[in-house]
Amino acid sequence: MPIQVILQEDILNLGQMGELVAVKRGYGRNYLIPRGMAVEATPRNLKRLDHERRNIDQKREKMLEHARTLAEKLAGISVTISKNTSDEDRLYGSVTNREIADALSVEGITVDRRKIEIAEPIRSLGVFTVTVKLGPEMAGEVKVWVVKAE
Repeated sequence: MPIQVILQEDILNLGQMGELVAVKRGYGRNYLIPRGMAVEATPRNLKRLDHERRNIDQKREKMLEHARTLAEKLAGISVTISKNTSDEDRLYGSVTNREIADALSVEGITVDRRKIEIAEPIRSLGVFTVTVKLGPEMAGEVKVWVVKAE
């Protein structure tokens, strides 16, 4: 039996901040509400939601502005990752989104590794373009140089 919840943040494939959505009881009570991603849609919370619509719109605009500035920073940055290779210059394993996130943090940009999307596994030396999801409708790109470790 579904329950109604009010989303406190944007959730992929579910809805945006401030929306009233119906979810399965276990998903709402065991995942969304304890993590602060949603609150139960009681009459009191619905009245509070009406009052907070302005704050939600301001918060969303602030997040979009932050995403725009981060996208501009990312466009001008390229990161270098050193990996061990075989004699044929093939990587042992592949470059992971965690390695890319660590390389970005060295450059002074903190990005959650789950927001880094690699189209296909990077298993060779070269230059690759990787997408970083910055918001619901905002993404940036980073150039990743994979070089042979010395």
